[in-house]
Amino acid sequence: MRTEGDFIKINECLIPLSWIYGLGVRFRNLLFDTGVLKSRCFDVPVISVGNITVGGSGKTPHVEYLVRLLHRDMKVAVLSRGYKRKSHGYVLAAEDTPMRDIGDEPYQIKHKFEDVVVAVDRNRCHGIDCLLSDEQTHDVDVILLDDAFQHRYVRPGINILLVDYHRLIIYDRLLPAGRLREPKEGTSRADIVIVTKCPHDLNPMEFRVLRRAMNLFPYQDMFFTTIDYCGLRQTYGKRQIQLGNIGKSTNVLLLTGIASPQQLIVDVQPYVNCIVPMSFGDHHAFTKNDLENVSQVFESMSSPKIIITTEKDSVRLKEGEGLSKEAKDNLFILPIEVKFMQDGEEIFNEKIISYVRKNSRNSILAKAKDDHSS
Repeated sequence: MRTEGDFIKINECLIPLSWIYGLGVRFRNLLFDTGVLKSRCFDVPVISVGNITVGGSGKTPHVEYLVRLLHRDMKVAVLSRGYKRKSHGYVLAAEDTPMRDIGDEPYQIKHKFEDVVVAVDRNRCHGIDCLLSDEQTHDVDVILLDDAFQHRYVRPGINILLVDYHRLIIYDRLLPAGRLREPKEGTSRADIVIVTKCPHDLNPMEFRVLRRAMNLFPYQDMFFTTIDYCGLRQTYGKRQIQLGNIGKSTNVLLLTGIASPQQLIVDVQPYVNCIVPMSFGDHHAFTKNDLENVSQVFESMSSPKIIITTEKDSVRLKEGEGLSKEAKDNLFILPIEVKFMQDGEEIFNEKIISYVRKNSRNSILAKAKDDHSS
């Protein structure tokens, strides 16, 4: 079993630059803490999901978990920065909004949950103002902020901090030597800390060690989640395969453009014969040359063989050209969901639902809260 911190690599030569970077971040946080820079509250429930490391902690699956939890009974809005989109300012996603205008992750959420409001704006305060003033969206019951832990101009009602089990912040260093966006003491702003991507076989002692190591404050709740893989789904067809039914003789080309593909490699390896990883940078825009290279590598592999990619990558792959027919016919998406460990799901769900109902502007939701209390 892998251990916490096993994916962390520290560049010792860059530690002096990390000290300089840390001074700047600490000074900015001090301005917010002392009120020189102002944080805004809103009269609608706002839940922020983010991290203090660069990429790869599982923000999108956790946002999707919250969407599944809330959207049946409430009008949910997801507000994201829209990383690497080609548009500017506030954009409200429609069914036909192209991925380039809102970014891959918002596009993925919009097409998985058509009844959920999805918008992007680099300025989260402006984005919330637009949501609350727009005739189509002014009646939202809750706003989920994707990747907004460092966006301190908004003061969320619940601040959820995600920490990758394989990159525990207690072992990491500030940028550029490590991958921390801000010093470890920034965790004090979190109401809920979730250790993500935990191995399925963690024992009770290991959970206790993790809790002590994180050293949270009494007001902070801590949960653990693991990755639950759904069935493989053909990207350009209707075939579906359970991960356990791929076949031990199958060779896999694992095509990713995410921040941390190592965990995916580790998790898929037991089910197949061989994995050939082709890893690109996070949110990589696949060019024609990239996809022609993918096709050539796949053609050179021995059969039986398939290509596996992530949901986020599949959105960008469909936008590109260059995949051969053989590659398209054998390209499968491996969707993921998060699963709470140690029976934490019910407690977590109750905290989220109670907060939204308590702070809702919707009289029906408020009555539901009162009925639940009685």
